[in-house]
Amino acid sequence: MDVRLDPVEIAVDRDQVSGTVLSPAAALPGVLFAHGWGGSQEHDLGRARQAAGIGCVCLTFDLRGHEATAAQWETVSRPQNLADLVAAYDWLASRGNVDPGAIAVVGISYGGYLASLLTALRPVRWLALRSPALYKDEGWDLPKRRLHADPDLPAFRRRPVAWEENRALRACQAFAGDVLLVEAEHDETVPHAVIENYAAAFSGAASLTKRRIAGADHAFSQKPHQKAYTDVLVGWLTEMIRAAREHEAGQKVAERKRARHGGGTLDPA
Repeated sequence: MDVRLDPVEIAVDRDQVSGTVLSPAAALPGVLFAHGWGGSQEHDLGRARQAAGIGCVCLTFDLRGHEATAAQWETVSRPQNLADLVAAYDWLASRGNVDPGAIAVVGISYGGYLASLLTALRPVRWLALRSPALYKDEGWDLPKRRLHADPDLPAFRRRPVAWEENRALRACQAFAGDVLLVEAEHDETVPHAVIENYAAAFSGAASLTKRRIAGADHAFSQKPHQKAYTDVLVGWLTEMIRAAREHEAGQKVAERKRARHGGGTLDPA
């Protein structure tokens, strides 16, 4: 987020006064949305619209096995869907109007699981997870649909899992950016233990914001719960982006003050 600081001269009467233009970066933050299993990008477009309203370039897309590629529903695997997310990230990061150092990834359920894995493969500055699913590492190459045939999966999601024991949690433990972790109060698919496992894994994050949406189920099937989540997400993105821009602007002002005062350290405020 390369904020610019430029000196200017402003004509007034027959004189000139000196000024300084402090302007935001031309490249904008990017936000990549990853929907859940059985969902589609349509679920993310409303939130993408609001994120675009705060000055972000947003990308929604359909994972393989969904919508136009629904014929792959029974065969698509986690590695293939992770490759989908990597390809979408690379496409977004390569846009000329996107700052590749300021990309947020927003994942829901299975999309949150994939988003966590993505952080080990690509630079992510902000990570927002809503009811992120958790799966065993075993059977990595199996069709995703077959993972739910494991009779131990519900019990696995209700017990503590250390970050060392799980690929997604290991990625979370290594993540150094800012995190938003949103839980549904009445989630039977991703119970509270999963949220606690993710939260514990984010021990190295720059910040961790946890929110529980009262009354919500896993699918956020009621409009008030959807709105509550959207408000939390967009509010958090706004806060993160504003703080990053203010930090960059503060650094530019501090550099100018040091240059004007012989390299001394001054308060940039």
